[in-house]
Amino acid sequence: MRALTTNLATAPAITFALALVLVACTAAADSPTFAAADDLPRVVDASPTRRHARERLVEIQQRIQAALRYPPLARERKLEGTALLRFDIDRAGVPHEVVVHASSGRASLDRAATAAVADAAPLPWVYGRLEVPVLFSLETRR
Repeated sequence: MRALTTNLATAPAITFALALVLVACTAAADSPTFAAADDLPRVVDASPTRRHARERLVEIQQRIQAALRYPPLARERKLEGTALLRFDIDRAGVPHEVVVHASSGRASLDRAATAAVADAAPLPWVYGRLEVPVLFSLETRR
């Protein structure tokens, strides 16, 4: 008789657990399924702009290059190089934590590259940390 009383006491908990399982199964049945791995999206993009992330990345790089000011002394000395910058962009388009990941070999060029990121803001938002090369070339910037 004692075992029967214990089972009756736990019956509401079991009923509740079964109800949760049924709700979860019903929700899973309503969600779409994919037939093959090829049907899955290749790029996850959380931007509400409907522009593909690749387009926004190209625009970010172009805007930084356009905002770039070649240091006069570096131009005079014919210094060239590429600085690889890492940074995040918040949803308002403001770059954060801009650091030189790979130096151009010249501190003045690295500083100018970092300043160009700030000058190019606001930038299109892209989720995650970006790596953007900034090119200093006397042939393309006269």
